[in-house]
Amino acid sequence: MKHIQKIRLALGLAAALIASGLEAQAQTGRVRVVGDVAVNQMVEKHIELNSRAKTIPGYRVQIASFSGTSSKANAFNLRERFMADHPSVQAYIIYDEPNFKVKVGDFRSRLEAYAFLQEIKETYKGYIIKDNIFPEPPQQIEFAPDDEESAVE
Repeated sequence: MKHIQKIRLALGLAAALIASGLEAQAQTGRVRVVGDVAVNQMVEKHIELNSRAKTIPGYRVQIASFSGTSSKANAFNLRERFMADHPSVQAYIIYDEPNFKVKVGDFRSRLEAYAFLQEIKETYKGYIIKDNIFPEPPQQIEFAPDDEESAVE
């Protein structure tokens, strides 16, 4: 019995010590964030572009994936060749590190994408992928293959 009383006493003291240690004083303060104005402008531009870019789930045909030293130039050359062959179909270059991927079309159904793949399979080897597509063609932003600095501006 004495052991139980000692344990209860010890637990009571421990609880009292913990409770007194948990008391905290509220403090107030201010946080001031200092940042570059250019960063704020880039964030605002990003938000604006995303609000205009309305995409929906759909399908595209990926016709190439390039990596290596001339991968960017190869992707742009293939995109230009494809667009010359199929001017009514949008072609996109996506940089997915370390690859430059060339994807074509904005198909709402897998069946549409499959029909187009059958149409181009003799010239362009590709496969169907799920992707977010533009229900209406997007406003085109052009970059030359070696125009990396203007892409950042």
